[in-house]
Amino acid sequence: MKYLSFILRSSLEDLRRNKLRTLLTSLGILIGIASVVLLTAFGLGLKKYIEDQFNSLGSNLIMIMPGKFSTSNAQSAMTASGKFDDKDVINLKKIKTALHVIPAFVKNSKISSGGNAATYELIASTEDIFIAMNFEAEYGKLFDKATVTKGSKVIVLGSKPAKKILGSVEGAVGKIVKVEDQAFKVIGVLKSKGGGMGGQGMDDHVFIPAKAALTFNPSKKYYALYVQAKDKEVVDETKLAINKTLLERYDKDDFTVTDQKEILNTLSSIFDMLNMVLVGIATISLVVGGVGVMNIMYVSVAERVQEIGVRRAVGANDHDILYLFVSESVILSIIGGIMGLSLSYLVVALIQPIFPAYIDLKSVLLALGVSTTIGVVFGVFPAKKASSLSPIEARRKE
Repeated sequence: MKYLSFILRSSLEDLRRNKLRTLLTSLGILIGIASVVLLTAFGLGLKKYIEDQFNSLGSNLIMIMPGKFSTSNAQSAMTASGKFDDKDVINLKKIKTALHVIPAFVKNSKISSGGNAATYELIASTEDIFIAMNFEAEYGKLFDKATVTKGSKVIVLGSKPAKKILGSVEGAVGKIVKVEDQAFKVIGVLKSKGGGMGGQGMDDHVFIPAKAALTFNPSKKYYALYVQAKDKEVVDETKLAINKTLLERYDKDDFTVTDQKEILNTLSSIFDMLNMVLVGIATISLVVGGVGVMNIMYVSVAERVQEIGVRRAVGANDHDILYLFVSESVILSIIGGIMGLSLSYLVVALIQPIFPAYIDLKSVLLALGVSTTIGVVFGVFPAKKASSLSPIEARRKE
């Protein structure tokens, strides 16, 4: 124990004498560690954001989309044209475990009022869409069955469209907005579900009654159908019944029946793979940092030939010199690792208000483990060179 303490004290003293070089050498490791940890934190944050968005819809919601949805053709399935109609809705309502069957026509539409305009996702559906997706009105009200039956020209805005188009959520109710060239009266603004990734989110939608969308949807076809099972225990049973019902009208490749858990598992596997690739790329900077440590340690050996000769002359053996230089290399890498972690925590703390990135314990242990390993691996070669110098060689090179 005394021997280890002596080696560490000697290493720290040598590093203290060359503060600037110690700092600059550690910067390479700092950048590498920060890159890996931050990319992992962003990946975890992205997964959390997606999970939160889906969980906010409820675990008993089943989605029916046209085409075949899979990891390989997700985009084409998501942008497929409408296929379903009112007959499908009537047939699905006969399923005993189905609580609500909700048709949805979806279209990216220009929403405008006065001089403000933006494109948002318009969803034309029934009053049950708000129940199935756990939406609540923060201001005003949601449209009801009577409003849907009449096909009234009313609209419910998400919090972001209300703020963007009308300037505020508080004063939006009662105002008129245009969807394309059609005038609609705002009767409600939805309570925000949060999420700060930018782009389309749960707060970006606008809703109108299905019958009020005939101008945009003259064929009366629906982009998707949502079925809310009576509870999460009968989701699988309901999915089987949905498949059986739809196969009476369509081929098996004409539609996809999926639930929240399936989509989350698919997306998680995609994000995990993407995150691995990004971390792999970031790891290259760690290798570069390790090479920097090795170069500096070689320079240190060249500069300290006389010191090595004196240590050998007073009895230091090969292992003593080897351990001394390896410990210096490891300490340099650990300093860089700690600095990289500190920088990562700072960056994550700054972006958390707008994006749910976070650093888990695994990332911390990985960062410290990798930085230590780099110190050992890239420090052993210059350390071996130092340990191989004899007192006579040291004097001659001096």
